[in-house]
Amino acid sequence: MTAAKSSAQGLKAEAEALAASLPALLVSAERLAATVSLGVHGRRKAGMGESFWQFRRYQSHDAANAIDWRQSSRSQHLFVREREWEAAAAVWLWRDNAPSMGFRSRWATTSKSERAGLLLLALAALLVRGGEKIALLGEDSEPGQGRKALTRAAFSLARSTAEHLPHPSRLTRHAQLVWFSDFLGSPSEIRAQMRRYHAVGVTGHLVHLVDPAEEDFPYQGRTRFEGMSQTDSQIVGRAESLRSLYQARFAHHGEEIAALARAHNWTYLRHRTDKPATLALIALYGHIGGAQPQHRAS
Repeated sequence: MTAAKSSAQGLKAEAEALAASLPALLVSAERLAATVSLGVHGRRKAGMGESFWQFRRYQSHDAANAIDWRQSSRSQHLFVREREWEAAAAVWLWRDNAPSMGFRSRWATTSKSERAGLLLLALAALLVRGGEKIALLGEDSEPGQGRKALTRAAFSLARSTAEHLPHPSRLTRHAQLVWFSDFLGSPSEIRAQMRRYHAVGVTGHLVHLVDPAEEDFPYQGRTRFEGMSQTDSQIVGRAESLRSLYQARFAHHGEEIAALARAHNWTYLRHRTDKPATLALIALYGHIGGAQPQHRAS
C-alpha cells in the first residue's frame, strides 16, 4: 500500500467518524436553540439602515423631516418611520481546546469542552435564524448565513485542535468575538490576546466555563491530584484542609478574568457545567444583541 493511499484511507476514516458524531451534537444544539428562541429577542433595533422596522409616535427631539406624513394622516398623532439597524459585521466564535477543557468531575454532567461546544453551536443556530453571519475563528472559510454556515461551523468545531486564539488579522472593525474557555492560562497572556483584538475594534464576549469541583473543591481525606501530564501529580493527606485557601485563589482568578473584560468593555459570563445550559445561552445571546457589557454567572 502506498503512503498516499494509506493517508487517503486515514482521512476517510477520520471523516466518517466525524460525520457519525456530528448529527447528535447538531441536534442537541438546535434543540437547545429552539428551547430558548421564544424567550429572546432578535438583534433588530432602530438605527441606520435601509429596511423599514416600525412606526412610533413623534417625540420632541425628533427632526421635523423624520415625520411620516402619510402614516400620520391616518391618525390624530404624528408618527416617525424608523429604519432597522443592520449589523453587517459577523459574529466569530472560538472554543479553547486546552487539555484542561476536557476535565469532567463526577459532580458535573459534562466536560467543559463539551458544554462549550454545545453552547457555541446553539448560539450559532440562534444567530443564523436571525439572519446573522457567523464563522469559527481560525478556519479558512468566510462568515456565512443559514443552515450551510451552521453545518460548516459544526464540522470546523469538531476538527479544531488549536489551543490559542489566532491573530486578529481577518477580523473587521465592529466584528464580535465569542471566546469560550476555562481561562486557566496566565492572565497576562489572556490580557495580551484581548488587547490585540481590542486594538482592531473587535467587541468581545468571554464565556468562562467552570467545573463544579474546580469551584467547590469537595474533596476530603487522602486524595491524589493529577495534572495534565502523567508525571504531574500530588497526594494530599487531608484535602479538606486546603479548601479555604484553594477557593480563595480560584475566586481571585475568576475576578481577574472578569476585570479584564471590564477593562476592555467586553462582556463576561461564568457558567458552571452542573447548571442548565439554557440560562447561559439566553444571557449570552442577550450580550450579543447589543446590551451593555454585563458580568454574570449562570
